[in-house]
Amino acid sequence: MNYLKTILLKKTTLAIIFLLFVNVYVSAQNNKKVIDLCKKAKSELNAKNFDKTANLLQKAKKIDSTFADIYVIQGDMYNFTLKSPEAADSYNKALSLNPNLKPILYFITAEEELKCGRYVSAQEHYHTYLDKTLPQCPLLKEVNKGIKTCEFAIEAIKNPMAFDPINMGPNINSEYDEYLPAVTADESEIIFTVLRPRDEKTICNFCLNEEDFYASNKKEGEWQPRYALEEPINSNYNEGAQCISPDGHYLFFTLCDTDFGKGSCDLYWSKRIGNRWSRPRNFEKPVNTKFWESQPTIAPDGKTIYFVSNRPGGEGKMDIWKTEMTEEGKFTEPENLGKTINTEENESAPFIHADGRTLFFVSDGHVGMGGRDIFYTTLTDTGWTQPTNLGYPINTPADEINLLINASGTMAYFSSDKEGGFGGQDLYYFTLDDRLRPTPVTYIKGKVYDFMTQEPLKAHIELIDLSNNKTITSTYSDPVTGEFLACILTGTNVMMNVSNPYYPFYSENFQIEQNYTELDPYYKDIPLKRPQIGETFVLRNVFFDFDQSSLKKESFVELDKLIDYLNQNKNLKIELGGHTDNQGSEEYNQKLSLDRAKTVYEYLITKGISSNRLTYKGYGKTKPIATNDTEEGRAENRRTEFKIISY
Repeated sequence: MNYLKTILLKKTTLAIIFLLFVNVYVSAQNNKKVIDLCKKAKSELNAKNFDKTANLLQKAKKIDSTFADIYVIQGDMYNFTLKSPEAADSYNKALSLNPNLKPILYFITAEEELKCGRYVSAQEHYHTYLDKTLPQCPLLKEVNKGIKTCEFAIEAIKNPMAFDPINMGPNINSEYDEYLPAVTADESEIIFTVLRPRDEKTICNFCLNEEDFYASNKKEGEWQPRYALEEPINSNYNEGAQCISPDGHYLFFTLCDTDFGKGSCDLYWSKRIGNRWSRPRNFEKPVNTKFWESQPTIAPDGKTIYFVSNRPGGEGKMDIWKTEMTEEGKFTEPENLGKTINTEENESAPFIHADGRTLFFVSDGHVGMGGRDIFYTTLTDTGWTQPTNLGYPINTPADEINLLINASGTMAYFSSDKEGGFGGQDLYYFTLDDRLRPTPVTYIKGKVYDFMTQEPLKAHIELIDLSNNKTITSTYSDPVTGEFLACILTGTNVMMNVSNPYYPFYSENFQIEQNYTELDPYYKDIPLKRPQIGETFVLRNVFFDFDQSSLKKESFVELDKLIDYLNQNKNLKIELGGHTDNQGSEEYNQKLSLDRAKTVYEYLITKGISSNRLTYKGYGKTKPIATNDTEEGRAENRRTEFKIISY
């Protein structure tokens, strides 16, 4: 089942339910010919013969245009065909002619007015229904939700969000439906779903359309002509509802209606190596089940994946769940995100921002503008915050499908079938209102290679928040090109660790300023040196209190990485060296540097590293690596290193 079909299913079902109420509307009047025409019209409507229904109603109007039941049946006809403005007009005409019709009509009128944004009138009709049915109101829950929706929408319209969507143009959009965009953190590549007509190779027998992936690359600020992804990503089945990891290395997506899956729709993953994607692989158990799993989104930590499922154990119909990729292709037991986010209705289209803590999603269970609205919630130390509606006119009475926010938090991408497009759903972008922007994220981009041979290397790259020792981003450089891309959260003191089992690890420190709106990315190539006797490596994330030899807690992350490296290389022996700038006396600097090297030495021993593999030495100010004439240079000279003694 494709993504758009699931969105439309709910509306059609509601129309059929409302049609069941037709038989309770007919009021007692004496014009037998009009009543007979209405009965025939109802019969044709039940058979979905809409043209015949309209003709019979037109004949009835010519006899008696004041007969209320004509407009009730006409409203049901428009309701069934998803024409809410016309349905609301017809129901209102019936109520104006006969206010004493069954109270349920006031509720149905309000529901149709809600769908087309007539919030004030809908609110009045909900209250009228309550007045006519209390205390035995059979639809109290639905009415209360409708009233809350009207109250919210009326206020939201008074305080609109900045919203000026721009069509992404003919290089992206076509006469078909384009939706569910996914972009890399540097916005150099976009992948999206296209719903095109089936062809002779389409495997799904009952599908009129087939979903495939298309992509475009940005060059000099312009999106280039789109192209279909090649096999094995695109197949003759329905592929869609995808996300691309921030580094562009993994594609997670949904594959439906196959004869080899676990259920109707399953999650799959593929890895890019060089310029080619690997064969898609099923997530398997415990993620995929005989139920419906779809719409994955991956956090910048490279392991946390959120997705949608109707599996048992949730809060409602469709819920948002999460799993973690413990190693490539291995996933933990999914965990429901709970009642703060999930409701008794449907939550879908999750998108986790590159900050790793702002989750956007679509819901028809939380109070909004009506239909499916886009919300966001933020992950804190105590859990997810209460979801916030993105407001009007980003949300409307219609169903919103999804929203994607770029890493810097300034731009949003979404799909819409608004007038003026190229046909069906088109992809648009707009500048995000300041009130809705998540924590901005920039990125570091570069290449890992062997210092001597210049050959590209595959290396594990981690960005770690030194304040809490939590991994912000985990990724790998491409084994063919050595290229990597990793997100950096603003307002954090970040350690970058680059490791390969055959090389001593490389570390860097970034202190990203808070409150940036648009950030220049970092470009940095990483040369890794093979271990050589006498080779020295700077520990850039080892910190001490001012003029003291006690370690700051931020140092433990890097020192633990050094311990891992020593444990992986059992024959390695190293010297720990302390260095200072030229401020202060030679004697003072010598003692301070020695004490600091000793502190690191003692920390490693407490963590299980044998003392016969370690020595330490203080060099004071005798070996500067930068000028001492500037504060930046002096900061570089105040450092801790390790030197390879033997291996």
